[in-house]
Amino acid sequence: MSEIADTELRNITTSPLYSEDLAPVPSHKRTWNTWNYAALWISMSLCIPTYMLASSLIDGGMNWWQSILTIFLGNLVVLIPMVLNGHAGAKYGIPFPVFARASFGTSGANIPAILRAIVACGWFGIQTWIGGFALYQMFRLWMPSLDALPQVFPDSFGLQTGPAITFFLFWFLNMYVVYLGVESIKKLMVFKAVFLPLAALALLFWAIDAGNGLGPILEQPSKFSDSPSFFAFFFPALTGMVGFWATLSLNIPDFTRYAKSQKAQVVGQALALPSSMTLFSFIGVVVTSATTIIYGTTIWDPVVLAGKFDDKLLVSLAMVAVAISTLATNIAANIVSPANDFANLSPSRIDFRRGGYITGIIGILIFPWKLIADPSGYIFTWLVGYSSLLGPVGGILIVDYYFIRKQQLVVPDLYNSNGLYSYRNGFNSAAVIALLAGILPNVPGFLATIKVIGADSMPEWIIHLYNYAWFVGFGVSGVIYWLLMRRR
Repeated sequence: MSEIADTELRNITTSPLYSEDLAPVPSHKRTWNTWNYAALWISMSLCIPTYMLASSLIDGGMNWWQSILTIFLGNLVVLIPMVLNGHAGAKYGIPFPVFARASFGTSGANIPAILRAIVACGWFGIQTWIGGFALYQMFRLWMPSLDALPQVFPDSFGLQTGPAITFFLFWFLNMYVVYLGVESIKKLMVFKAVFLPLAALALLFWAIDAGNGLGPILEQPSKFSDSPSFFAFFFPALTGMVGFWATLSLNIPDFTRYAKSQKAQVVGQALALPSSMTLFSFIGVVVTSATTIIYGTTIWDPVVLAGKFDDKLLVSLAMVAVAISTLATNIAANIVSPANDFANLSPSRIDFRRGGYITGIIGILIFPWKLIADPSGYIFTWLVGYSSLLGPVGGILIVDYYFIRKQQLVVPDLYNSNGLYSYRNGFNSAAVIALLAGILPNVPGFLATIKVIGADSMPEWIIHLYNYAWFVGFGVSGVIYWLLMRRR
């Protein structure tokens, strides 16, 4: 552990780069052990998007075990930067935006912080849409007229009036929790950690019993006729799985800053992240497979599935449970971190509450209902797309901390606009150049994916780099940053 002296602490509290949200956590307040980190990842992994991950892969042509293996491998890969970036938080007690100041500069750190925050806003919107749709499924049982409301939004929005009402209701509930403060979420997190694993297992046993076995999806063969066609889908899918937690792999210091030891954060994350993601995805496959037998159609969305039950009270309880657990995940994963990132823009003016409001507004503007409506868009546009932005940041952070600074940071200078990490006018040009260099190779493939340019407008190998977006960005930015910093 690393602790700064009381005199140094007093000095940084007067800095414009300091706020209580961004302050180093003193040693006596670092109380998280191995099981706290394991519980964190179990709680974070058990969410509706995880349940639906395998559906996107099976819909693309994989069989069940290929999709589950891809999810496991993706989480194994992202565990590496998760643990490596978590080291600085556990050693120095600093959050992600402050950690980024070492490589990007005291002002330049706003670049990776905002990139990460914008992605979190997207996830906030997706989770809010899921929670709102759960409420919609409940209300329409008791008020069937909700389905017959006149259309308010243009067709291009792809948003029906009934789901829109419950979406905004759930959005206001999230904002109210932000108003109350992060402490108000503790009981909800406990509820989720206890209830959701039990609910998931109950759903699994129901599916096996009602479907008289594991169902036809587990017998469905792969749609890929040869290895080249399989790997052409596998690598972008793997990149998408890495992208699923690419946000947390950067801002994991926001959580490891409370660790009792390095062992606590390393072992806790290694035990829980790949295993819980893989298990919950497998439950999603089995339950969905059974729906084909029970209802004669394949239902990937558990919220839609719960709406099929006959008992109104049972459906209502299930939807309230989904809404509460989604609310808990949203505040923990998609509000706390971007609120810190936005606070880093102006520590004296933006606190947790204001940062949370900014997150909520941007979360609406991203149109989350469109992001998850199309499985291919969910993986190849959303997950892979933002991984092309966050992979380069991860490469720079890890190279700087491990190869340039040898895990040694001067904490008071992280809060000093004229200190070691101020570089030139607060920006490290090496980090900015390396970031742009890592993003650039993936731009053509992204533009081709969203059909801004034709796939044949550039050489095929350039377009296909996008299939490896996170890896390409991570490697290119890391190498270029190392070369530029070595010259200095």
